[in-house]
Amino acid sequence: MSSKDWLEKDFYAVLGVGKSASADEIKKAYRKLARENHPDHNPGNKDAEDRFKAASEAYDVLSDDKKRKEYDEMRSLFGSGAFRRGARPGGSQFDPSDLFGGGFSGAGQGAAGGDRRFGGAGFSDIFSSIFSGGGAGGAGAGARRGPQRGRDVEAEVTLDFAHAVKGTTLPLTLRSPGVCDTCHGNGAKPGTVPRTCPQCHGSGLISRNQGSFSFSEPCRECQGAGSIVDDKCPECRGTGGVTKNRTINVRFPAGVADGQRIRLSARGEPGEKGGPAGDLYVQVKVRPDEIFGRTGDDITLTVPITFAEAVLGTDLRVPTLDSPVTLRVPAGTPSGRTLRARGKGVQRRDGQAGDLLVTVEVQVPSPAAVTTEARDALEQFAKLTPNAERERIEARLRRG
Repeated sequence: MSSKDWLEKDFYAVLGVGKSASADEIKKAYRKLARENHPDHNPGNKDAEDRFKAASEAYDVLSDDKKRKEYDEMRSLFGSGAFRRGARPGGSQFDPSDLFGGGFSGAGQGAAGGDRRFGGAGFSDIFSSIFSGGGAGGAGAGARRGPQRGRDVEAEVTLDFAHAVKGTTLPLTLRSPGVCDTCHGNGAKPGTVPRTCPQCHGSGLISRNQGSFSFSEPCRECQGAGSIVDDKCPECRGTGGVTKNRTINVRFPAGVADGQRIRLSARGEPGEKGGPAGDLYVQVKVRPDEIFGRTGDDITLTVPITFAEAVLGTDLRVPTLDSPVTLRVPAGTPSGRTLRARGKGVQRRDGQAGDLLVTVEVQVPSPAAVTTEARDALEQFAKLTPNAERERIEARLRRG
């Protein structure tokens, strides 16, 4: 994205948020626009596709604290009129040396002492991208017409609980802009090639004199492309790009958590003019399991046991995501106690694994499920098993 784009585009307005919006508010606004205008939900709708691209472009800048600060500083500086002719105190004409410490050519702006803000460009680069002192093929024009990185793409995938814990590879189908397979991105009908624009000589810019400056603007003959397509590609109609489906295999590592964001480098939209592709960000949602839960690297499970099992103890056979294991429930185990099966949880990056935490709950049967024989046995048990704690409390009541 060029410096001039940062000046001309109001990214806050694109997302519909104020300049003081928090990072969460910006993310929420972007996701709403992305859902509403995603090409998958609006097939063939060019306006929705343009809104989707504009929202992605705005979010790319405003979601990055460093880029956002640079963007705000640039728009504040240029919007204040500091770069308009006659803007110097006292009404004298603007002098470029005020920016560069006396050196309009940008001397002293290198790695040793240069101001590399505003997208890593520096004041001299920004200034030259708007007010080029040379011809249409000057340094500012060349930087603007060079390779451009593709936009990042976001997708959302829902995984089963077991797949999230153990890891899996799934195909992900994306519908997004890509290079036309028929013309390979040049926009020309197969067998033909674009010709260099005779007006701008391939630079995509025309220089116009504005007083002491030469102002560069997009060439009207080629619309800033630098070349003209006489015989347009029948597939993309000369644009060089089409919206199409593409399927990639995404590897989800073992232990991926709900809400985690996975970055796949260079799997986003292709770049322009040979530039690198953007990145693909996959938002993970994990579908809840019927019996298992998760706390960090541990898997949780609640198992009911009978009163007799709690009193006498038992060997409890429980499921895991692999094969069942048997845990010993000690005699006299209270309801709510947690037993641990080591190494049966989520696999960690260091090769170790979390544990399976099994919470036992003493199940009280309903009166209808208690037979006459069982009731008699319980009554006999109650007579033979005094409740010392209960007797202590009742003694306190008798004392008043």
